[in-house]
Amino acid sequence: MFKLFEKINNNDVYIIAEMSANHGGSLEHALEIVRQTAKIGADCLKIQTYTADSLTIDCDNDNFIIRDGLWEGYKLYDLYKEAGTPYEWQEKIKRECELCGMDFLSTPFDHGAVDFLENLGAEAYKIASFELVDIPLIEYVAAKGKPIIISTGMGSLEEIQEAIDACRHVGNDQIVLLKCCSEYPAPWADMHLGNIPDMKERFGVPVGLSDHSMGSLGAVIGVALGACVVEKHIKLEGVESADSKFSMTMDEFAQMVVDIRNAKLISKGPDYTLTDGEKLSTVFRRSIFAVKDIKSGDLFSFDNIRVIRPGYGLPPKYLKELIGKKSKRNIEFGAFLTKEDLL
Repeated sequence: MFKLFEKINNNDVYIIAEMSANHGGSLEHALEIVRQTAKIGADCLKIQTYTADSLTIDCDNDNFIIRDGLWEGYKLYDLYKEAGTPYEWQEKIKRECELCGMDFLSTPFDHGAVDFLENLGAEAYKIASFELVDIPLIEYVAAKGKPIIISTGMGSLEEIQEAIDACRHVGNDQIVLLKCCSEYPAPWADMHLGNIPDMKERFGVPVGLSDHSMGSLGAVIGVALGACVVEKHIKLEGVESADSKFSMTMDEFAQMVVDIRNAKLISKGPDYTLTDGEKLSTVFRRSIFAVKDIKSGDLFSFDNIRVIRPGYGLPPKYLKELIGKKSKRNIEFGAFLTKEDLL
């Protein structure tokens, strides 16, 4: 059973490892990514289901040449042909995920890919940021009645709402949005992770983070701001691919998993009850003590009582109430005052 909403409903973070092109053209690399990813604590391994022909056409004119960024100079068709995960691998990858106790997830890019994944027994779907505006595709995916995770990179508020409405139009409310900056890698200044709590309130669905920034800081901050899902690209050391330059190594991803779990712990609240450790520490608060021997009948004064550590005695707020009162007992130097001394 797909664990996405179980994790969310338990107030936990669902962590997705995105393989994308990082198999580097090798099925064995792909399966090794699955095995290592499961060991380091990811909940899910995600791939992409497309062919170069399902995404674009094999055309050499300037419209199909990438002009800048990580893939500058690539022809779209060639990039997608190189980066794609062959369909004949995907059942094997899904089976390996199941053997490792990890969820399998894929991003389809056309109706044929959805049909293919349905035949594989896909339990959920991911919509990529670039397909956020492909309403016919979103409706077709959502109509399968399974959880649908939608990345929102480049999306305006109107476009995000249209994608949500497309899901609900076909009766699917199992929606999770991912805040995303569609830059590779994404610079800090462009991340806008403050959108996460706003998106949760504005759209009324769970919100996570698809993180293309370097390192784990973005993921940690995203979780602290309420992200219930984190998706991050992962790679094998030494395997080069179209996505490897902004992907995490296994060791980096493992540390991110630890950091995310700890960030979730750290950001719990509101809760103003004292922890067990804090209860032990209250002894080091200040309280009212006798700093000279005081005899019965003596007046309490700033000369013979003080607010000092430790915290066994009356709280400091009673100091003014005591000043000028007669002591009803003998109090030794170093003894703390009690409520009976107020009477």
